[in-house]
Order: sequence, then C-alpha cells, then structure tokens
Amino acid sequence: MTEAAIQPTDTHRWQAMAALVFGACVIGFSGILVRLTETGPVAAGFWRLAVALPALAVITRRSSGPLGRPSRIALVAGVMFALDLGFWHEGIKYTSVANATVLSNMTPVVVTAFAWVFLKQRPRALFLAAVAVALAGVWMMAVGRSGGGHVLNARLGDLFSISTALWYALYFLAISEGRKREGASRLMFWSGVVGAPLLLIVSALLGEQITPLSAAGWAACAGLGLVHVAGQGSIAWGLGRLPTSTASVVVLVQPVVAAWMGWLLFAEALGPIQAAGAAVALGGVVLAQWASRPARAPAAVSPA
Repeated sequence: MTEAAIQPTDTHRWQAMAALVFGACVIGFSGILVRLTETGPVAAGFWRLAVALPALAVITRRSSGPLGRPSRIALVAGVMFALDLGFWHEGIKYTSVANATVLSNMTPVVVTAFAWVFLKQRPRALFLAAVAVALAGVWMMAVGRSGGGHVLNARLGDLFSISTALWYALYFLAISEGRKREGASRLMFWSGVVGAPLLLIVSALLGEQITPLSAAGWAACAGLGLVHVAGQGSIAWGLGRLPTSTASVVVLVQPVVAAWMGWLLFAEALGPIQAAGAAVALGGVVLAQWASRPARAPAAVSPA
C-alpha cells in the first residue's frame, strides 16, 4: 500500500484534531479533581481508572463485541499509564496544578524523537519549529509562576512532574501503536485493568488515604473517571488518525486549561509571563497542525 493510500482525508484529519483538542481540554480538569478527592495522590489515580472501567467495558462490548484478552501493547500501555498517573499526581500534591500539568506535558520532545527514529515519521522543519515554539510557551508558563495557592514543595513537585513526561510519552506511543490494530475503548479498558491494581498496591505501600472522606470526595473520584473516559478516550481515538508527533503537540492545550482552572479554584495566580506563555504554547499547537498537514498531490494537467 502506498503512503498516499494510508493518509487520512481532510475530513478525518479535522475530526481527529477536534477529538484531540476536546480530550486535552477535558483532561485539563483532572489535576483539579485530584486535589478534591480527599485521598492520597496515587489513590486518586486508582479511582480514576477503577471508576472508568465499567463504562469502558460497556462501550467496548457495544462497539466491538466481547472484551477478549488484552494485547501485549495494552499491557505495556497500562504499566506506563500507571507510572504516569502516580508521578503526576505526586507532583500535583507538592506544586501548583499549572506547573504539574505544564511540566508533565514536555512529552512532544520524547514522542517526536522516538517517532522519527523508530516509527520513521520524519517531521518537517516547520513542524520542529512548531514544537520549539509550543515548548517555549510551556517553559514560560513554568518559570512565570507568581505564587499563591497550594504549593508545598515546588522543586520536588516540579521534579515529579517533569519525570511524568517520559512515562506519558511511552504511554502515548504504546496507544498510538495499538490503535493500528485495536479500538480505542478496548485499549483503554485493558490498560485500566492493568494500571488500577498497580496504583492501589503502591498507594497502600505508601500508607495513603485510599477512600474519600466525604460525598464531595466521592464526587471528585467519579469526576476523574468521567474525565478519563471522555478526555483520554477522545485522545486515544484521535491517535488512530494522526501522526503521533502531531498529536503530542496538540494535547499541549491541556496545561493551558489546567492553569486557568488552578487560577479560578485554588488562587494559583497567573502572572503576565504565564499568560503570555499560554498564548505562545497555543500558537505552537496551531503551527504544528499547519506544518503536519498532508501534502496535496499536484493537479493533473490535461493534454493539449
């Protein structure tokens, strides 16, 4: 099959873009909900996956029949996502929601390099420039923190958060590869089956509060499950229709939403540098989409 034959149509491409942007916006709320669960940070990750599993099972059965057995790539995705949630939620505990989300989304550097070397998805020069622009915006949001809000140990939290970028990149790549052979809901269901018990075990070993203390805490846990199904599900769906490197830049919309919500709910003030960084990051996302659009074949010229 030729390369042109496997390129998505413009309609499918824009549908995938819309799904990724929607998913990134929804996931932007997850850091807020982690703070509201009244559980330990790793336990919040367990509830996010556990609450989502019944809905994912129903969606999978309706869309593609029996659940069957997990593929190897789904198992890998589950382990990587458990590591991603564990490190990221620990980061949220110590630093601002904005910083935890921003630093964990340094993923495009890892994804673009891996996709270039191993998946033969060679990026255009303009796309690499777009990645640099988007990451510059992310960096501005990180260094422009103006204080306020629930920040216990910014350096430790930032370290946890930036290490999350590696795990999220590996999860991203696993899901992207798995989507070549499986539906998004099936991949997410089995990765959740793998990830949930791992997070529960780690939470217990850390001596965390595992169950919420009030109805509001349970509501936050339910919200995390809903965010996972709608947000991460949309991202997984879009990953089956766009190059991995392109998708990894588009989801940088997430830290912008998280920064805004952290400002609204936790008084994590947004300084002028952070606000400018958000605009730059979004500009890089738009530029990345423009740079990664498929080249159009030249129009045929009828013989004279």
